[in-house]
Amino acid sequence: MASAADLIQRRQRSEFQSNVKGTFLTLIKGKPDLIPSILTLALNDVMTYDKATKSGGPNGSIRFSSEINRPENKGLSAALDLIEEAKKEIDSYSKGGPISYADLIQYAAQSALKATFLASAIRKCGGNVEKGGLLYTAYGSSGQWGLFDRQFGRTDALEPDPEGRIPQWEKATVQEMKDKFSAIGFGPRQLAVMSAFLGPDQTATEALLATDPDVSPWIQKYQRSRETVSETDYEVDLITTLTKLSSLGQQINYEAYTYPVRKIEFSKLKL
Repeated sequence: MASAADLIQRRQRSEFQSNVKGTFLTLIKGKPDLIPSILTLALNDVMTYDKATKSGGPNGSIRFSSEINRPENKGLSAALDLIEEAKKEIDSYSKGGPISYADLIQYAAQSALKATFLASAIRKCGGNVEKGGLLYTAYGSSGQWGLFDRQFGRTDALEPDPEGRIPQWEKATVQEMKDKFSAIGFGPRQLAVMSAFLGPDQTATEALLATDPDVSPWIQKYQRSRETVSETDYEVDLITTLTKLSSLGQQINYEAYTYPVRKIEFSKLKL
């Protein structure tokens, strides 16, 4: 059973997390053109994970200049700039210490996905923002983010991750993509649902993935799902996959961002 102190810490983390999401919502709303880059940035931070050595993964190492300037990260600097902008704002109101880049990058991806889900609902309502918002609230995937939200407290790497672990997605063959996902324990289903993360043009990526007999059935499944009102299969599988990817190799600090405990100065007490 949770103690009173545990419940207080949970509330503190929840309030801080809500504020972080609000910051990203505002920033991404002002720069929607960065959504594809934000998604790829988050994926590339994850995909340095090496299953054999349990090194790399979603540890914020992509922030280092020597890593962000690698060929596979070309064009992602503007997305990293948004992360830096968010960090300055979030650290200014954080009462539990600075937020890690590792958390920032994954929560930016979450906010970017939510923006695309909402935009899709608005399109289904003929561009009516109010009706689209109601549709997403009623049929959307907000309730599926619970496990992702609990993985809050990632630790930053102190140096860049090794080179050569990530393909250039827009130049990679389907087999190269399949091999990379397989190397970290994922299959054609997860590759298909992550198509929005694999370069700036999701339609072009899906057209390429659809040429592979293992991946094609999943591409078709998710395209059909996106044509429905709720997009349930697509959104749930995407959230589930991102949640698993975003914690690879991480030991989550569940006490991160709680407020410092105020110590009693016994010398000043009148006993």
